[in-house]
Amino acid sequence: MTWALAAMSVACTTAPATTTAPPDVVTELAPTGKLRAAINFGNPVLASKDPSTGEPRGVSVDLARELGQRLGIAVEFVTFTAAGKVVEAARANAWDVAFVAIDRLRGVDMDYSAPYVVIEGAYLVRQGSPIRSNAEVDREGVRVVVAAGSAYDLFLTSSLERATLVRVATSQAVADAAIAQDLEVAAGVRQQLEADVRRLPGLRLLDGRFMVINQAMATPKGRPAGTRYLGAFIEEMKASGFVATALQRSGVEGAAVAPAAGRN
Repeated sequence: MTWALAAMSVACTTAPATTTAPPDVVTELAPTGKLRAAINFGNPVLASKDPSTGEPRGVSVDLARELGQRLGIAVEFVTFTAAGKVVEAARANAWDVAFVAIDRLRGVDMDYSAPYVVIEGAYLVRQGSPIRSNAEVDREGVRVVVAAGSAYDLFLTSSLERATLVRVATSQAVADAAIAQDLEVAAGVRQQLEADVRRLPGLRLLDGRFMVINQAMATPKGRPAGTRYLGAFIEEMKASGFVATALQRSGVEGAAVAPAAGRN
């Protein structure tokens, strides 16, 4: 699937004409004259659609708008249904900044800031499942459904030795696929799976987490001034309370503001 098919919609906002960023940063981060920000609706911690207006909202949307203000240019939201499609679109030069999980393989095509949010990957099973803990998932005959190209897919591909992965297009489709195909386990971001438990009877979350996901801001390779600026921008947004306020405004629970760069 091409990035054009993956993109769901595009929306623009207008930023003031003033800028606090150096000219080379503006040129690198917005070579088309506007800041094209990839927004992933597949991760509800980062973004969702406003139920009344359909407009994107969430911490990634707020950060993109703030960055546009500082660059003094308009922001264009290029929206996607899954993280894997955001990564694919990087190769097609479809966006200038994105909000993705840090991963070594993805780093081939993009450069990251330090993390701004830390979220948890969790497992979902049926109420009557004999699987009671995360350690019991990696067994012969266990099928784990994940969103293709997601951080969970990448992590589990390299870490599971006995269980089999089953991939679907988006994180929203994971729980439904588990039920429809009678699969043993669904894997994804905890907030999405918690919503699935409320929506679909007969499911339960396993305690704990199987991975910690570091969400960062990214830009395509070959933009060194832009990459440095994003790094400083994210550190300021964490330290000032901007990220924490954005998470609270979006009603997100279970995600934490990442520590300052260089701290554990």
